[in-house]
Amino acid sequence: MPEEDLIELKFRLYDGSDIGPFRYSPTATVAMLKERIVAEWPKDKKIAPKVANDIKLINAGKILENIKTVGECKTPFGELPKGVITMHVVVQPTIAKPKTEKKVIETPTKTGCSCTIL
Repeated sequence: MPEEDLIELKFRLYDGSDIGPFRYSPTATVAMLKERIVAEWPKDKKIAPKVANDIKLINAGKILENIKTVGECKTPFGELPKGVITMHVVVQPTIAKPKTEKKVIETPTKTGCSCTIL
């Protein structure tokens, strides 16, 4: 693929630091970008994704879907010269649902209730 067809992306993390820039083919999927981000994630960060699904990528105010390609996500910049596109990275770790034990339903004790109208 010609060098000029590649799209240059960098990823802005929650603390303002960046990963990248990297060059991607317009046919690369968002899922591929997320895998790369997980692989390149700085080790010194408190919050870190464990898998690609822990990451949400935002470009031009839209959350990008995994099945979309980079070419589909790239917003038209009109007359701007080619440059690095910054995508924002949000980490939302998947929370494992605790296994719920079956609760034994106890029969409620009936309390006597009475109303008096005067």
